[in-house]
Formats: sequence, C-alpha cells, structure tokens
Amino acid sequence: MSEPVSRRTALKTMALTGLAALPGPEAEAGLLRRGPDGSVRGKLTGAQALVETLLAEGTCCVFGIPGAQENELWDVMKTRKLPYLLVTHEFSAAGMADGCARSTGRPGVLCVVPGPGLTNSLSGIGEALLDSVPLVCVVGDVARGDKYKPFQVHELPQVGILQQVTKGVFEVKHQAEIPDAVRKAFLLARSGEPGPAAVVVPYTLLIETFKYDSPPLGDPGVPFDDEAFACALHLLANRRWRLGIYAGLGCMDFAPALAETAELLQAPVATSVSGKGVLDECHPLAVGWGYGAQGSATAEEVFKHVDLVLAIGVRYSEVSTAFYSIPKVPHLIHVDINEHNLGQIVKADVCVHADAGVFLARLLEHADELRRCPDARLQAKIRKLREADTRRHQKLYARCGADPMGLLLTLRCLLNRDALVFVDVTLAEHWAAEAFAVYQPRTYFNPTNNQAMGWSIPAALGAQVAHPGRQVVTVTGDGCFLMSAMEISTAARAGLPVKFFILDDQAYHYMQVLQHSAYRRTTATTLAHLDYAALAQALGVGYQEIKSTAELEAGIQSALCQDGPVLVRVVTDYGKRPVRWIEATKKRYTDELSAEQKARFLARIGSRALQPHPWND
Repeated sequence: MSEPVSRRTALKTMALTGLAALPGPEAEAGLLRRGPDGSVRGKLTGAQALVETLLAEGTCCVFGIPGAQENELWDVMKTRKLPYLLVTHEFSAAGMADGCARSTGRPGVLCVVPGPGLTNSLSGIGEALLDSVPLVCVVGDVARGDKYKPFQVHELPQVGILQQVTKGVFEVKHQAEIPDAVRKAFLLARSGEPGPAAVVVPYTLLIETFKYDSPPLGDPGVPFDDEAFACALHLLANRRWRLGIYAGLGCMDFAPALAETAELLQAPVATSVSGKGVLDECHPLAVGWGYGAQGSATAEEVFKHVDLVLAIGVRYSEVSTAFYSIPKVPHLIHVDINEHNLGQIVKADVCVHADAGVFLARLLEHADELRRCPDARLQAKIRKLREADTRRHQKLYARCGADPMGLLLTLRCLLNRDALVFVDVTLAEHWAAEAFAVYQPRTYFNPTNNQAMGWSIPAALGAQVAHPGRQVVTVTGDGCFLMSAMEISTAARAGLPVKFFILDDQAYHYMQVLQHSAYRRTTATTLAHLDYAALAQALGVGYQEIKSTAELEAGIQSALCQDGPVLVRVVTDYGKRPVRWIEATKKRYTDELSAEQKARFLARIGSRALQPHPWND
C-alpha cells in the first residue's frame, strides 16, 4: 500500500515537473536563437520566440507594466537583456513608445496586459494612429481555444478593441505563429502611412514550446504612380507659375532632398505642425507652418501669391487647417503614400500615390527641366516678413507672471540645436508652432490629431530613453500635467534627465478661451492650487520656479544645468496675446452656422454681457 502524499510532496513534484519542461542552460543563454539574417530558430517557448523576434526587429526598449498574463514574457526580457521600462500607467506606455518612435523614425514598442492594461493605453495608441506614428503593441490575452473557460479576469474582446485604434491586429492562435505575427506587426507599422499595429497572444501560449525557423519578411516596396508623376512634372515645369511647397511628416526622413527641391524650384516651404523640422526654419525659403490665417503670418502672406502648391507627405487635417479653413490656391499637386489621403479636403489637379522620398528623388532626376534662377526678391521678402513675425512674438503681454511666448523664445535661445522638444495640448502649442524655430528633423513634437492631454510627459521620457545623450524638454499646461504627472517618478527612478516646464495658471486656460468667446462665461475649468515644490520633492526630482518673464533666462538656464530630471513651475500670465489658430477656427466655425444658430448664440452672448458678475468656475 502506497504512502499518502503530503501537500508539500505534491508541490515539490509539480515544481520539478515544471522545471523539467523549461528550456535548458543553452536556451537560457540565448544560443542558436537567431541566425545571421535575423531568423528566429530552435526549440523555444512562445515567450522566448516573441522576445527573440523583438530583438531581431531592433527594439530599443519595451514600455509597459507586467501582469499575470505576461509575467513569463517580462521574465524572458530580463534573461535576454531586452531593455524595458516600467511605467506608472499604461497610457504612458503608449506615450513613451510614441515618443521613442517619433524621435527615431522606428516603431516604438509597448507591452500591456489585457483588460484595463489595454483600455488604459487606448488614448496613446489612438494618438499614434491619427498622427501616423509607428507602434507595435504586444497585448496579452486570456486563455483561448481548448483552454478557454468562461468568466476569466480581464476577458474583454482585446482584438475588437484594438481594431478601432490600429492599422491591424494579429491574433495568435498557436505558439508557432508568434514570430511571424510580431514581424508582420512591425512591417505593417512602418509600411505605407505609418501607424500602430498589435499582436494579441493568449498567456497560455507563452509557456508552450515549438521548434521555430522564422526568417525575416521581405520588403514590400513602396507605391509610385508614374503616370501621375509625369502630369505633376509637366505642371511644375510651367515657369509662368509661382510655386510653393507644403510639407508634412511624410517628408521627415528626406530633409536634404526637400531642401534641394525647394532650391531647385525656388519655392517657399510651409509645413504642417507635424512636419516642423523637415526644413531648417532658418533656411531662406522656410516660411513657417500652415499657409493660411491659422498658420505663420509669413506663410500666409507668401502663399497668397503662389499659383501652384506642391503638397508632399501631408494631410489637410482639421487641426492643421483650423477646421478646414485652408485658403484655396489656383492649382494643387498632392503627393502621399496613402492614396486615401489624396484630394480628401482640398481638390487637387494631380494626385500622386507615392512615397515622399521616392517622389523627391525622381523630381531631382529632372533638375534640368525644373531649375529656376535664384529669386533674390522672394528671399528678401521672406526675410523681412520673418523679422516682422519675430518682433510681434517678442512683444510682452504678461503683467503678473511669465509670458508663455517668452518661455518658448527663451528656450529656443538656450537649448541645443538638436534638443528634443515636446509641447502638450495647451494654448501655447499654437504659439510654439508659429514661433519656436526648429532646425533639424525629428526634434519637435506635438500630439496633433487626437490631442491627448498629458501626452508630452511620457513621450519625452520615451525619447530620452532612445537618445540618452540629448537634451529633452516638455512644455506642458497644468491641466495636462494632472493627467500624467506621476510618470515623472519614472524619470526619477530611471535617471532620465528630462526637464518638465509646467505652465501654471490653475486653470484649463485653453478651454476658458474657447468657452468665454462663445458663452461669456466658463464652466468646469478651474483647477486646484498645487504645491509643486513639495510634489517635486515627493517625486524625487529637482525643482525650479519661474515667477516672471524677467526670471525666464536664469530659471531655464538653472534647470538645464542640473544633471537629473527637473520639474519647473512657470507661474503663467497668458495676457491677451492673440492666437491666430483660434481666430481662424472661430471664423470658419461661425461661417458654417445657420442663421438660426447664429441668432441663438448672439442672443445668449448679449444677455450674459449685461450680467455684472458672470458665473465662472
């Protein structure tokens, strides 16, 4: 008769059985996992295969928070020395991956658990989708297939949720599919118009083994419409027309070719907000952002006299056009790698489905047909208009605090030319787009089309991870700060020397401006007073306070000279500085109201204007 088995004996037996199933020392050491061409090979667990593929794809860091469904994966990351960074909230994981991607041009990677981990990250993933930023989202899942049981924790429809905010989702149903799913996600993220792609892996597959032999995927190439290019070339060769270039994010990796094309055509270059930096804004043909009433005054004036706009790698989105208030031009050529973007908002004479870099290279092959003599008068005009813009920007409006425009201009003077600057969803983002000069590609960043408040703090941290030797700063409103402030503790823990400039006026000032003009009062816009010095001490970062415009230079210099992360409170007085973007948007919005709607708005504004003490909160 056998001896009864004690609970301790049973647990020891289970542990030994589990250890026997684990890979041996050779696998732990990472031997024979990848071939010289990046192939993932050998008998590996699903988690090991996933990490090997991330390494083969050149992942510089994985951002996220481990959880029950992904602990196996994070343990393998540590074994294989794949860099990772623990965040405080999954929104920040997406924001950090985004900042890493925007500053490098390569897909950023986040790893989150299903359920709340995924849903917390959605705003950041959505920002990447609408701003054309390549991300790879590795998302765990509950047990599926023959191991599925009802009522599992975090049992949300992960795939269905992700389909709303990504270019595509690769759902893994067998551990054999893991490497190819990850490779396909990377390829999709960076192909065509970049954006996020996701891989969903049930946690049970991470501990299953398989004998892998997964080679890299082939290059899908880029589209190029030769017939449309010939039509565009014909229009550009018309020397009777004055030309202008509107460049977007799609040109970001082709700055030299863009500059050469502008000089060849003697065409002034305006950019979208996301495109700032595709041309050095000190270049004689650079006119700033936008080319309407919403953008730089220089761009608006110069483009009034343009007959043909060549729009390359840019969408005419609501934000970049101030509610589609972009002025009409006689002729337009629209070039974009995503054919669905072509001619959507502004009717184009020619739509060219092509990669911006290939299009510019092909144009330069026809230099002899297109070359124009240097236009000294045009360049002198641009120079005078930019000087007038500078004088207008330097005018002070603040009376009892620091002028935010002064902060932006002083930062530009004191930062290195290659500093990475992140501007959040604040009123100052529009002044920054106008006045903050950008000298190099991938050095200026703004959450443009999803306007995810609080994005700049984690995005800056992600960029600092990718560029440890570079200056990285954020300009963030106090309202945005509340949404991601705890991530500054990550900067302290990881020793990331980002400088956080917080515009503090204890209000959602941007919303106050919008509300007051329409309703003559504000609603739900007042914030609590924070003790920023105590908060910086609690978070473990340095602290600096700037209370007036006169203190800006010394205060910024002091913050920049500190080695670690620094929280800088800027006591802000917005004054009554005009915002071109808001004025253009308001005009366009008003024009679209019906007569009845206009009458109702005017009646309400008139009645409230008579109230001696309007109710604001």
